[in-house]
Amino acid sequence: MSKSWQAYAWHIIDTIAKIRQIHSKGDLAKDEILYDAALRNLQTLSEATQQLPDTKLTACSDIPWREINGFRNILVHNYLGNIDPLAIVAVIEKHLQPLEECVKAMLAE
Repeated sequence: MSKSWQAYAWHIIDTIAKIRQIHSKGDLAKDEILYDAALRNLQTLSEATQQLPDTKLTACSDIPWREINGFRNILVHNYLGNIDPLAIVAVIEKHLQPLEECVKAMLAE
């Protein structure tokens, strides 16, 4: 039996909380363990977004769903070698809040 899209949505919200907690522990650009933990959770978050129905994704057209999927591929396959920790910090600081708000709105419908 597969999970419902709502279970994946809650998983995204939980993962965002974990990423924020990791980010608050120190400088991801200087702490390899925090950096690795953030990457792993971003991968999990990205994979979970793929399980959301298209009908829900269109309600949040400002969220770059295709880029999130592409980001997941980079994280999993590490096409570019080391991923710039400053880029990871920018993703965390700029994109998590709107994504969280969108997913919470999906769940409230």
